Amino acid sequence: MRHVQCLALTALAAGLVAAPATAETLYVETGRLIDGMTDRVRTGQCVMIEDERITAVADCGTTPAGATRLDWSAYTVLPGLIDLHTHLADVGQSADLAAPMKASPAETALVGARNARVTLDAGFTSVRDVGTYRGLTDVALRNAIERGDVPGPRMWVAGAYITIPGGGGELNGVVPNEQLPPDMRLGVATTPDEAAAKAAFLLDQGADFIKTIATGAVLAIGTEPGAPELSEEQLRAVVKVAHARGKRVTAHAHGAEGIKNAIRAGVDSIEHASLADEEALQMAKAHGTWLVMDIYNGTYIDEEGTREGWPEEYLRKNRETTDTQRAAFRRAVELGVRIGYGTDAGVYPHGFNARQFRNMVKYGMTPMQAIQAATGRAAEEMGRDDVGAIAPGRYADMIAVKADPLADITVLETIDHVMKGGTMVR
Repeated sequence: MRHVQCLALTALAAGLVAAPATAETLYVETGRLIDGMTDRVRTGQCVMIEDERITAVADCGTTPAGATRLDWSAYTVLPGLIDLHTHLADVGQSADLAAPMKASPAETALVGARNARVTLDAGFTSVRDVGTYRGLTDVALRNAIERGDVPGPRMWVAGAYITIPGGGGELNGVVPNEQLPPDMRLGVATTPDEAAAKAAFLLDQGADFIKTIATGAVLAIGTEPGAPELSEEQLRAVVKVAHARGKRVTAHAHGAEGIKNAIRAGVDSIEHASLADEEALQMAKAHGTWLVMDIYNGTYIDEEGTREGWPEEYLRKNRETTDTQRAAFRRAVELGVRIGYGTDAGVYPHGFNARQFRNMVKYGMTPMQAIQAATGRAAEEMGRDDVGAIAPGRYADMIAVKADPLADITVLETIDHVMKGGTMVR
């Protein structure tokens, strides 16, 4: 069986992409340029690219010797987009609770490779992948992309969820949790010491950051979004381990008390924040804690989940959190809380990542703020200075659209051209 799985992976890699071409030295002529960091929109700019990186951005002139000129003068050019909350290395949400367990690790990796390609084609050249039921599948996918085995965005991965037994990071309602495959319980912890040990294990196995489950979940049987799960002490133990290694910690937290526990424990960011109250938002502002709020996701769950027959428990919890989350998002924007772009792609189909932009504008952001949340601000949240902007030293990850996203943010839902590391994706 292992031999068959390896053959399947090899066949997929061969079918998806040949060995990556060496990036050319390019001189890219842009029409309108949005750099991802400033509010300026510049015209007549050319971007010099050498060895995957941007080396200069300046007024256009004669094409430098040895460079190929790429004419994007009819387009608005932006940095490659970043989604801070994806689940590439998973089978996706459906009415079948057992689907993640039915898919072997190899099958899950194959699905992840497909998801990665679709995400890259949609203009998202970097993602923070925040957990998978099949632990460490995301590490394998990230490594395959980095080697050039399969096409996909740059990935920063969590490895698995740090969660209490039966909590929002478990596959509940299928079999008794103790009977789940071991790779589906890599992050289950009952004490602060266990939580710290699990975090250290995941980092040792190649995780780039740690994902904790501070409250119940919408899409997990038997848990409630407003209920705290990992304690403040457990969260603090995880943060101590991760920060000692220079790694960041994010917390899945819908409920206000769980959000506050996580902020007091020192996490770097909060996922969802659906039921955040004024105190929680003020705490996030005071501590500089980032919020990643998936404010398109609720619409998809309600519409498609109802049509496909998802568990009524899921649909009920989604109805109870969607409007509250959007109101909290609006208030967070008013307060100036740090907000990064994250969608929960995987709950809805990968490739739809840009559909959230319209909601971010609807609920209080300007188009430029929304773009920056998915470019320069997202890179800042991850602590990265190599992606998220069109500036010297950054990777040459860029997208191009013919229409003006500042006039109509929905144009980002259909990207005309994508470049990653100076190589054309399409």
